[in-house]
Amino acid sequence: MSTKEITEYFNFLSSEDIRLKDSRIGIETILYEYIDCGRSPEEIAQIYQSISLEQVYATILYYLQNKESVSVYIKNWIEHGHRMREQQRLNPPPVSEKLRQLRIERQAKKQTNGTEISER
Repeated sequence: MSTKEITEYFNFLSSEDIRLKDSRIGIETILYEYIDCGRSPEEIAQIYQSISLEQVYATILYYLQNKESVSVYIKNWIEHGHRMREQQRLNPPPVSEKLRQLRIERQAKKQTNGTEISER
């Protein structure tokens, strides 16, 4: 299968966002399962039932035909994820801060109640 034919399986939303057509699944998801987790194409298709086995094979073939550029794509995707997690850690959404405060209050209450019970 030529590169031209194989690209028909994907939506190239940007240089940092390649997804399988008719799905929200990025090629990085499939390739993570295949390369890092060592799953077979059949196992991947069972995990992600919204895509076909043919799409999984097309993703793997696209990777094999474009190893250098896809490796850069995945590296950039991983780095982006690290940056986003760090940014979220440094600037948590208000709801996260509220949940953290509630956990602290709940723990303090448990410790206070535990102290009262042991004093009796």
